[in-house]
Amino acid sequence: MKQAKVLSDDEFRRVLAVISHARHAARNRALIQLSHLAGLRVGEIATLTWDNLLEPNGEIARQFTLKAEHTKSGEARTVHVSARLARELASYKGCITKEPGRKGPLIASQKGGAFSANSLCQLMGRIYADAGINGATSHSGRRWFITKLAHAGISPKVIMTLAGHRHLTTTQRYIEVNDTMLANAVALVLS
Repeated sequence: MKQAKVLSDDEFRRVLAVISHARHAARNRALIQLSHLAGLRVGEIATLTWDNLLEPNGEIARQFTLKAEHTKSGEARTVHVSARLARELASYKGCITKEPGRKGPLIASQKGGAFSANSLCQLMGRIYADAGINGATSHSGRRWFITKLAHAGISPKVIMTLAGHRHLTTTQRYIEVNDTMLANAVALVLS
C-alpha cells in the first residue's frame, strides 16, 4: 500500500499560502498545523475541544491528554504542544468571532459543530489538491512530523511515544527517506 506523501518544506509553505487565500483560512491552517506540528491523526483532531487546549486562564496549554477512546491504540496519550504550535493555535483562537465555549469543537464546521474524521480527511485532501500537492492525504502531516523528528536525531523511543505507537517498527514505516538524505549520509562517512 502506497504511503501518504511527506511534504517538502517548500510544499508545506505552499499549502499554508493557499490556505491563507481561501475561506475558513484560520480554521484550515490550525487543522494542517495540528497534523504537521503535533503529528495528530484526523480522528484525534476531530475529537478535540477547546477545553483540551486551554489552560484555566485561557492560554494555550503546552500539553494535553487525548482520552483512550479518542486514540487508535485505545490508550490515553499526552500530546506536547511546541511553542510554534501554541502560537498558531493562539492566533486561530484570536480569529474566531463567535466564542465557541470550552466544550465546543476546536475545528468546527461552518455550522459550528464538530467534523467527523472522514469529513476532515476530505477537507485535508481538498486543501492539498488546491495547493497542487499530489499524493498528500490526511496522514501526510503525521508522516512529516515523525520524519522531521527522526532526521533531527530524536530518539526512536521518544518519537514512538509522541506518535502513540506501540511498536518501533510501526514508527519506522512513517519515516521518509529520499535520495538527498541518502547522499548526505554517505558524504558524512566518506568525508
